[in-house]
Amino acid sequence: MSNSNFTKDNGQYKILKDVQHEQQEKCLIETHVDSEKINMQNNFSDDSTLFDDSLANRGRVAIFIDGSNLFHAALQLNIEIDYARLLCRLTQSSRLLRAFFYTGIDRANDKQQGFLLWMRRHGYRVVTKDLMLLPDGSKSAKLDVEIAVDLITLAPYYDTAILVSGDGDLAYAVNAVSYQGVRIEIVSLRTMASDSLIDVADCFIDLELIKNDIQKDAHSTEN
Repeated sequence: MSNSNFTKDNGQYKILKDVQHEQQEKCLIETHVDSEKINMQNNFSDDSTLFDDSLANRGRVAIFIDGSNLFHAALQLNIEIDYARLLCRLTQSSRLLRAFFYTGIDRANDKQQGFLLWMRRHGYRVVTKDLMLLPDGSKSAKLDVEIAVDLITLAPYYDTAILVSGDGDLAYAVNAVSYQGVRIEIVSLRTMASDSLIDVADCFIDLELIKNDIQKDAHSTEN
């Protein structure tokens, strides 16, 4: 990646393609269609964050979503995530560099493949790893290394990292990024979030308190 094409100093960031800008505009429009829906930019609960909840000086943001961690959080909350609304809620009025979604995949699962295609076409950069069969018969794919590498590698090009995960294994990488002057926002279910991860954050957002902002409507057919 050439710094001449992608640096903060000269303002020449490598920005998401037009589809991501279109998605952000669509999000802002859709939130005003129904008066019962939340205002994605400035109508959030004052209780949704711990520590510093100011959006000032966020600069350019990069979003890193641990798909498995978010999936299990959604199960505990008994909701289905609307990923278009999630992207709007996390970005708000800030400039988005990229939104990464990390997940294990079953290549024989056509429904999952369709979901990931939708994600790619609606503003997300999808990072995948094949699911591995564990001794107990379950399947899993750990993407901690991929998340940590992207956090650190891209740190010169964003000002705020929004990490949607409660995995304490990421605390060391997050702390390293913070020492480069990056603002850290952690988004997770409080009961699933590691204290070691929260301790290195500038801001913690509890999914329990923003679930109405990000859950899918019953009539929705998207994602």
